[in-house]
Amino acid sequence: MSVLKRFVKDTAVYGLATILPRLMSFVLIGLHTEKLETTGYAENTSFYIGAAFLNVLLTYGMETAFFRFFSKSENKERVYSTVLIALTISSCIAFVLLWLLKEPITEALELPVKYIGYLIGVTILDTLVVAPFAYLRAKGRALRFAGIKLINLAIYVLLNFFLLWAIPYFSLSFDWYNSDELLTYIFIANLIASAVTLLLILPDFFKTKLVFDKHLFSQLWNYGWPVLVAGMAFVINENLDKLLLGNMLDKDIMGAYSGCYKLAVFMTIFIQAFRLGAEPFFFNHARNKNAPITYATILKYFVIVGAGGLLLIVCFIDIFKELLIRDEQYWKALEIVPYILLGNLFLGIYHNLSVWYKLTDKTQYGMYFSILGAGLTIVLNIVLIPVIGFMASAYATVVAYGVMMLISYFYGQKYYHIPYNVSRISLYLVVATAGALVSFYFFRAHYYISALLIFIFTALIFYLEKKELKSILKRNK
Repeated sequence: MSVLKRFVKDTAVYGLATILPRLMSFVLIGLHTEKLETTGYAENTSFYIGAAFLNVLLTYGMETAFFRFFSKSENKERVYSTVLIALTISSCIAFVLLWLLKEPITEALELPVKYIGYLIGVTILDTLVVAPFAYLRAKGRALRFAGIKLINLAIYVLLNFFLLWAIPYFSLSFDWYNSDELLTYIFIANLIASAVTLLLILPDFFKTKLVFDKHLFSQLWNYGWPVLVAGMAFVINENLDKLLLGNMLDKDIMGAYSGCYKLAVFMTIFIQAFRLGAEPFFFNHARNKNAPITYATILKYFVIVGAGGLLLIVCFIDIFKELLIRDEQYWKALEIVPYILLGNLFLGIYHNLSVWYKLTDKTQYGMYFSILGAGLTIVLNIVLIPVIGFMASAYATVVAYGVMMLISYFYGQKYYHIPYNVSRISLYLVVATAGALVSFYFFRAHYYISALLIFIFTALIFYLEKKELKSILKRNK
């Protein structure tokens, strides 16, 4: 099996575990926006912003460090054992500390304190399974990884529909049920799904001899702490805009913005599936003499697919909004979608480019770039929200991720040269973005023109890439 074919296969399996949850989240977007007012959806958003911050903090870069050291270590089981023990012990300590700090945490998130137990429970359970899931990915056990993830999904989705839809629809009567606590039931569903996931993957805790190597942990920490800082900065880039909108404008705008932000989930699916397959792939093939050429090829086709997805979603945005967000009170923020999609595409390119500092053990650069992006996010939002409202957050997303992407590229070429086809990549980005904006602002719901724009983009790709595509397909037969 060729290197590229193996990469595509692994990414497809990981993508299944990512795409199905996201596809189900489309359905849940409709359910949640139908059952929750925009202010309630804002609290739901705050909860998961808190979870995102805590997940990065509690894993402190150990997942990425694990892949780096697992790929080059002769004693791979010791790497796994050390990371597993470290995350388990730190999670137990974090549980106590977070509970003691529950009031400051909920105040920072502007979240009712009654939800803090669910927030802590979900994040601790999700942290405990990080090492076993990373181990499955590193060992190429994509099917077991996907299977457990899909069970988690099924439990979460079914409980959401039972608690938010089935009980009131069929007028079921339970003493414990309160129709005013729908948001609580969403968090309970997540907590139960996370607990079952831990039980399913628990056997992998004992697949190896449990040994904690202090010297190895020191190396893991030195590699991973810049990833931690970068991760915190990334969460700021991804989520601070929503909190600032709620604080500087109101919860209604925050809820509408957060709901429309979910329409960019297609790009999020693509990026997450790519990262799940790419991170172990990049490390495992770093010693291959053709690795830089392979990395360049992967980025080009990543951009082609991502840019095509951006164009498709924006051209048919009114269909997607009707399918996914049926409550019109959310539509006031629909204009953010093209920019959030573009910003997330820049983020995906940045993740692809990040191979250079991960392979050269210069993870501090990822930290610097992420801090720069976070700084731009904070400044642009604080300065522009009072002037132009929620669109400031969308523009800030494009600028922050765009700057991170560009600076990573220029530094990367200095330390680890990869022959990216910059002219082709730029062309595809410009054509797709221009087509999307023309469609959104001048030809909304003119689907013949939308189809024409997509055809032009597809024809351009076929014309420029047909020789390489034929060559790749011929090698993979």
